[in-house]
Amino acid sequence: MNLHDLFVYLPEKVMQYIERLLSAQIRNSLDRNPVTAIIGARQVGKSTLAKKIVEQYDKWLYLDLEKPSDRILLTDAESFFYLHKRKTICMDEIQLSPDIFSIIRSVVDDSSFRGKFLVLGSASPELLKQTAQTLAGRISYFELTPFLWEEISGLRTLQTYHLRGGFPISILAETDEIAFEWLDNFIITFLERDLRTFGFNLPPDTLHRLWKMIAHVHGQIINYSQLANALGVSQPTVRYYIDVLSKTFMLRTLQPYYANVKKRLVKRPKIYIRDTGILHALSRITTFDDLYAHPLYGVSWEGIVIENIIQKYKQWESFFYRTASGDEIDLVLEKGRKKIAIEIKTSASPKLTKGFWRALEVLQPDETYVIAPVRQTYPLNKDVWVYRFEDFLQRHT
Repeated sequence: MNLHDLFVYLPEKVMQYIERLLSAQIRNSLDRNPVTAIIGARQVGKSTLAKKIVEQYDKWLYLDLEKPSDRILLTDAESFFYLHKRKTICMDEIQLSPDIFSIIRSVVDDSSFRGKFLVLGSASPELLKQTAQTLAGRISYFELTPFLWEEISGLRTLQTYHLRGGFPISILAETDEIAFEWLDNFIITFLERDLRTFGFNLPPDTLHRLWKMIAHVHGQIINYSQLANALGVSQPTVRYYIDVLSKTFMLRTLQPYYANVKKRLVKRPKIYIRDTGILHALSRITTFDDLYAHPLYGVSWEGIVIENIIQKYKQWESFFYRTASGDEIDLVLEKGRKKIAIEIKTSASPKLTKGFWRALEVLQPDETYVIAPVRQTYPLNKDVWVYRFEDFLQRHT
């Protein structure tokens, strides 16, 4: 199978509609709000989900703004919207026509317009600056990630999910070989084409080198100086590159927790490649046996657990905790006055360090969990529970 066949063949043969956890929330938003936005990385299934949702309405319209034939329909966008003023209008890749936002505002503020807008974008609201300026109070955002474990668990094993990540074409591919062929080409396409469509004229080779470097330090504290020296660029340039990759949903920077803690704390964020399939493709890890024997195995598992938990606890702020002396908690969730501490282990018989217990004494969390590949959930003591990853995700948040 050549690369052209890969892109044409896979969606038709292996893709199937899988209900996303956000579906009900997006439908509710469409009923309540004039504009609803689904944002997320390229190829995570935004278009598939949006089409499934709008097809449930009697009157709907779908435009793909990557197609010149669809963009030309919006030459006089205001007149076009009023022509379809009783329809649910879905516009894909909205960041390609940012001027549309001001026109959307003018029509949704007109009481004679009875339609709704569902817009899809592959960039964060910070990059879609005009939405914040023109649609404040009128738009509701939903981030669609690659598949979460709760969404795909009935179709793939946890090992396959860990290895391939959650991008639909990757996780649903028939073999690991096909999955990683697609992932390799996704990386190239993202760097050479997609970033340019977002308005970034960045050097693909340099960004590819940076991405690979980040794969080697996945789950570690960011050392901007080290990365800048290795790339031969300035620290502000590295920070800018990382910011771009974060706002296009490729990276996650996890901030340190320091509120009301009188300790010498680490103040730089940790960095993660958000999808483990991308992480492993960049690291040339293409089988689970290779992954299990690789030094990245532990932090790769940590990353996939953290990504799933953060999506589950969307209303909570997320941090890590580490002192200068090495006391550490992998993930701290905070909402109001409530605090949850989570430690992530790869051993079926997890051992906790003195630094973990000292961190708990300082943080005083309301709940503490250790997530590990254990056979069943059990209490370690009256304050700390050891959970299977799958069981923890099914807890009521």
